Amino acid sequence: METKKIKRLPTGISNFESMMTENYAYVDKTRFVEQLENESNPYQFFIRPRKFGKSLFFTLLDHYYDINKAKMFDELFGGLYIGKHPTPKKNAYAILKFDFSGLNTSEEDGFRRSFSDNIQDSVRHFLNMYRNIFPDADNYIRRIDETKSGIESVRMAITAAESAGIKLFIIIDEYDHFANDLIAMGSQLGKDVYHNMVQANGFVRDFYESLKVGTKSVISRIFITGISPVMLDDLTSGFNIAVNLTLNPRYNEMMGFTQQEVEALMLETGVDPNLVNVDMEAYYDGYLFDEDGENRVYNPSMILYFFNQILVSRKSPKNIIDDNLKTDYNRLRRMVQNEENRNTLMEIVQNNGIVSDIISKFSIDRLEDTKYFISLLFYMGLLTVDKIEEGSLRLKIPNYSIRTVYWEYLEQLTLEWNQDVTIDLREQSAAVRELAYKGNLRPYIEYVSQNIFSRLSNRDLQQFNEKYIKIMLLNGLFQSKLYVPRTEKEVEGGYIDIFLQRNPAVPDTKYEWVWEIKYLKKDNEKDFQSTRDAARAQLDKYRNAHEFAERTDVRFASIIFIGKDKFEIEYL
Repeated sequence: METKKIKRLPTGISNFESMMTENYAYVDKTRFVEQLENESNPYQFFIRPRKFGKSLFFTLLDHYYDINKAKMFDELFGGLYIGKHPTPKKNAYAILKFDFSGLNTSEEDGFRRSFSDNIQDSVRHFLNMYRNIFPDADNYIRRIDETKSGIESVRMAITAAESAGIKLFIIIDEYDHFANDLIAMGSQLGKDVYHNMVQANGFVRDFYESLKVGTKSVISRIFITGISPVMLDDLTSGFNIAVNLTLNPRYNEMMGFTQQEVEALMLETGVDPNLVNVDMEAYYDGYLFDEDGENRVYNPSMILYFFNQILVSRKSPKNIIDDNLKTDYNRLRRMVQNEENRNTLMEIVQNNGIVSDIISKFSIDRLEDTKYFISLLFYMGLLTVDKIEEGSLRLKIPNYSIRTVYWEYLEQLTLEWNQDVTIDLREQSAAVRELAYKGNLRPYIEYVSQNIFSRLSNRDLQQFNEKYIKIMLLNGLFQSKLYVPRTEKEVEGGYIDIFLQRNPAVPDTKYEWVWEIKYLKKDNEKDFQSTRDAARAQLDKYRNAHEFAERTDVRFASIIFIGKDKFEIEYL
C-alpha cells in the first residue's frame, strides 16, 4: 500500500499558483467561486478581518479567470471542486488588480501622489502582462508616463480593452487600508485628508467613478475586499453598483477554516494531534459572521502559526498566541478616542461581549458613535456573532487569543489614567510564582491591592466592581506566562470567576486555581459575613464538580475586597 505523501503547511503563502504547484496543502474554497459567479450582481464587495486569507482568495480568482492562464487550468484546478465543476466564465477575462496597502498617509500631497502612482503602476503592469492582447501596449504605457495621472491610466486600460474586444475583471485588495491608517492617526489631519480624498470630488472617489463608467462597456466583474466598510457610505454615489456580501450567511465560510477543515489539514500536513497541548477551539475558533451561518471558523493565520511550531520543533508549542496580534492591540488603542468608547470596551471585557446590531456601512464621521464603534470591532475580528438573545443580536469576543488583546489594552489604559499606579514586573512575577509553585495566594493579592487598587482614581472607583477587579487581576496573570487565565469558565455548579489553568508550555506549574471574587463597598461592610457564606457555598459547588474530583493540584479560594484597600482571602 502506497504511503500518502505529506504536504507542506502553507504558512505565510498567499499565492495560489505556488500553493498548487509546490506541494502545499490547500483548504479547498473554490466552491465559492461558483457561488460568486452565480450572483445576479457581478460587482461584489466582501470584507474580513486581518490574516483571514483574503489575498490568497484574490490570487485564486486571478488564476481562475485570467485568459492568459487557460493552459494551466487542469494543473491548478483539476483536483479541486471548481476543476470538476467549471463555470462558463473560467479564463474569460483580462485581470486588472489594485492593492492599496502601503500608501503614504502622512500628509495630503504625499497621499495623492502615492495613490496615483499606485494606480499607474498597476495599469502599467496590466498592459505588460497582456501584450499578446494589446498590440499598442507600449504606446499606452508611454502615455501613462507622460500624463502621470492615475485616473487617466484607468481610462487608458478601459480604452485598450475596448479596442481589443476583451472583457475586464477588476480585483481590489486592501481597498480601505489607507482609510484605516487615517482613522488610526487620531488627528484632525487624518480626517481632513480622508474628507478631501474620499468625499465630495476627492481623488479616491474619482477612481471608483471611473470604474463605474467602465462597467458600461468592458468591465464585467469587480471584486473588492478590505477589513472594514468605513468607506462604503462615502463612496455610495460614486460607486453605488456593488453588492455587499460580507454578512451573507452563504459566504460565512469562504475565508477561515471550519473544524472539519482543520482536522483535514492536520492529517494532510502530518501535524501530530498528540502534540496539540491546548484547546484549539477556545484559542483560535469562534468566528461567525452571521447568526444564520452554518459553522464557526478558525482564524487561519492563528491555526497555521500553531501548527507550524509543532512541525518545526516536533514537540508541543511554547507560544500559543501569535505576536502579530500586537498589531490589533495597537490599532485598538488608537481607535479609542473618547470616554464613551473606552467605557464600551470595558463593558465588552467585563461581559465577554455586548448586545448590538451590526452596521453594514458607515462613514469616518460616525466612528465615535457607540454602535458604529462596536461594528468596527466586529469587522476587525475583535468581536463576532454569538447568538440572538431576547430578539437582539449578541456579539462576543471570539476566542482567548483575541481576549488577550483587550487585556493588554486595558492594562495600558489603567496606567495612562493613573500615574500613581506602578507595575513592578519582578515583584509581580515573584508573586505569581508563589501562586504556581507554593500554593500561596496572598503575595499576589497584596501586590495588586497595594500597587493598583489602592491607587485608583475617583474616576476608576465609579466603575469599581467585581468584574472590574477581575480584569485588573487578570492582567498580571496573563503577563506571567505560567497560567492561561480563564473567566466565567462553565462547570457543574456555575461559572468560575477566575480559573487559572497551567500554561501547557510550563507543565511543571504545580497548582491550578479556582477563585471566587466578591466586592463590598465600605458602606456595606456589615454584609461581610453573608458575602463570605455565599462565596464558600459557591466554591464548594466548584470543588465537587466532576472536572475537579479527586484532583490535588487545584486550589480553591475566595477573595473578598472591601473598598479599594482591604481584602480577605479564604481557602477551601
